[in-house]
Formats: sequence, C-alpha cells, structure tokens
Amino acid sequence: MNKNKEIWISGFALFSLFFGAGNLILPPYLGANSGAHWWLVLLGFIITAVIIPILAIFAHAKVQGTLYDLGKKVSPWFSSIYCIFIYIIAVTIPAPRTASVTHEMAISPIFGTSPLLTSSIYFLLIFLFVINRSKIVTLTGKVLTPIIVVILLIMISLSLFSFTEELTISNYQSPFVAGILEGYQTFDAIGGVVVGAVIIISLNARGHTSYKAKKELITKSGFIAGAGLLLIYGGLIISGALLGSSFSQNASRIEILTSLSTQILGNVGASFLSVLVSLACFTTAVGIITGASDYVKEIFRESKKAYVFTAFICCFLGVLIGHFKVDFIITIAIPILMFIYPITIALIFLNIISKRFASKLVFRGVVIVAFVFSIPDFLLFFLEKEWLLHLTSWIPLSSQSLGWVIPSALSFLLLNLYELNRSPETKGA
Repeated sequence: MNKNKEIWISGFALFSLFFGAGNLILPPYLGANSGAHWWLVLLGFIITAVIIPILAIFAHAKVQGTLYDLGKKVSPWFSSIYCIFIYIIAVTIPAPRTASVTHEMAISPIFGTSPLLTSSIYFLLIFLFVINRSKIVTLTGKVLTPIIVVILLIMISLSLFSFTEELTISNYQSPFVAGILEGYQTFDAIGGVVVGAVIIISLNARGHTSYKAKKELITKSGFIAGAGLLLIYGGLIISGALLGSSFSQNASRIEILTSLSTQILGNVGASFLSVLVSLACFTTAVGIITGASDYVKEIFRESKKAYVFTAFICCFLGVLIGHFKVDFIITIAIPILMFIYPITIALIFLNIISKRFASKLVFRGVVIVAFVFSIPDFLLFFLEKEWLLHLTSWIPLSSQSLGWVIPSALSFLLLNLYELNRSPETKGA
C-alpha cells in the first residue's frame, strides 16, 4: 500500500475509533449552555478531548507496545492492575453507552423496539467485527469514517451559514473548566491508551517491522485524527451556541443534538442523524472491545481462544448494560472518571517526554501523587462532609475538581531536581 495512503487511512481509522457516543452528544450540549462563551468551553474541551487523547497516540508511537507497557515503569503489579481497571471501565461504560445512544436516537424513534433487542443485535455485529481482527483499521478508515465526516460537515456548514441568532448568556460559572470536565465524558484519554495499542498490533499484523516507520506512520495518523476531532468538536460547539435559545432550559444532551439536527436538516435530519449515531458509536465500541481482547490474548500467550472468549464476554456485558438509559450511564461514570483520569493523564505525559526526565522514581512519584490527590474529587461525589470540604479548600483547583494537577506538576519538578543532584552511583532507580 502507498505510504501516504496508509497514513490517511490509519488517521481516519483513529478518528473513527475515537469518535463515539460521547463525542457526538457532548459538544452541542456544551455550546448550548455556554452561549457567548463558547470559545472558552471549546478551549477546555480541546485539552481533554483532543490534545490528551492524541498525546496518548504519540506515547504509543514511542513505546510501541501494549497498554501494560505504558505503566510498567511504575511497577509491573501496578501496570497489571491499571490495565485490568482500564479495560473493565472501557467495556462496562463507554462501550455499552454507544449502544444506549444508538437506541435512544436512531432506533427507538423509528422502530419503537426494546433497548434490550437493540443492544443484542448491536453487540452481535460488534462481535463479528472484532473476531475479524485484521480488517478493522482498513474497513473503518476506508468506509465508515468518510461517511461520518461528510454528514457532520453538512450539519455544521448549514448551521454556520443559516443561523445568526444572538448568543445567549453562559450557564457556566467557569466555562473553561466546564469544557475540561465535560471532555472527561468522551473517555478519549482512556480511548487513546486503548486504541493506540490496537493500531500498533494492527500494523504488526500487516507486516510492519521497522520501529522508525511505525512511529512516523502513527504520529502522522495522530495529527490527522486530532485535526478531524478539533474541526468537528469546534463546529458542533459553535452550532449548539448559535441555536442555544431554541432549546428548552433543561434539555438533555440527546434532546439538544436531536433538536439541532432537526432544525438544520429539516425532515431528513432524523435519517442523517440515525446513520451518524450508528456509525460513530459502532466504530468506537469495536475499538474498545478489540483492545480489551488483545490484552487478554497477550496474557494467555497469543491464544486465539482467549481473544474470542474475551470478545464474547465484553459483548455480553455490553448487551446487559447497554439497554440502560444514557443519562444513567453518564451519571455513574462521573466519579470513576474523577478517579482514573488523573492517573491516565500522568502516564501519557510521562511516556511522551524524554527518558531523561522520566526515571522510574519520577514515574512512581507523579503517579502516586496524582492518585492521592484524585481521591478527594472522587469522594466529593458521594460525600459533602464538612471535614472533606475543609480539606479540599487547601488544595489548589480542588473546587474545579482538578485538585490533582498542581501537586502532580510540583512532584514532577521536585523529583527531577532531586534526580539531578543524585550521585551517578545511585541513579537509575
């Protein structure tokens, strides 16, 4: 295959694997609630929904291993637990959520069937895709992604040129922070560390052996995927802001997206949206379950049976969880994301920087600090005890649920200063 062609196909495939349920329903919701401050929300959303996920792809381009390899510098046991935790989260929240969104937006309004039937057929098709492992990158890159992009660009273009209403006042006290936290709900940082490994294994299966060539291909593909995500997210947020006054005050994420498409595309809006939702959600779920199956396959010495069995279990869980409503799945995801995202972001950062500044000591220290300072944000979701509120008041940015950021950055700087002053005989730990 031509080198440039393969880069573009891989880039489209990455975009497609990222662009799932959350990526579609979250940006218009942000735009509708941010009004004139849509650009601040977009900046925050870009950090957690574009920059960090693409940095995860760059980390995989550098490491060229599995998810386990991203965390093994902390310790082997930590990396094993982290991998298991990540894959359990991935297959029990974002993957089933894609089925739930597909049902509520694309299936139920047309056919009125039960969500259990939708999730059953949906994950049966996903299982068939996953067991045909070698065709995932080519099929998603060549066929599915271009359709998604075309439909989205039509919607965005029509909204930009057809609606000129005055922008509403923002509903957010801190639009920038709201964008960052809503970006968590895309699960794209987790998606990046999961699907990055999928791309590596796919390239290996297609006969790529050169480290340098694979790094170049993955890096350039990451830029393409990132540019696509930025274009689509920006367009959807602006579209939501432009039509903000037309949505009901307490409209849900799905209601806003449905109303947006209907206003822009008219009578054909529902049909376009149905195709879009189905494709966007489906490709992401395929990437998640493929990544989980790859991990278990490696544990069992490249066992094909382990791969197929894992794919079956993941799809079975998808059927059971995927028939719940989207709002319920989003709600239960919030505390989990507050807990796992800081660790994930820390690992992504540490894997892309120079090894000179990422010794084992730095890895361990930064990850431990990120873990410890994410606990208050996790607990605040369940408890509003006075002692906990008093404790978090001393942590910078804790009121924005970002209390882990400054302590992690300080630990990175202090540990590197310590490493610089260590004697050569004691370095390398």
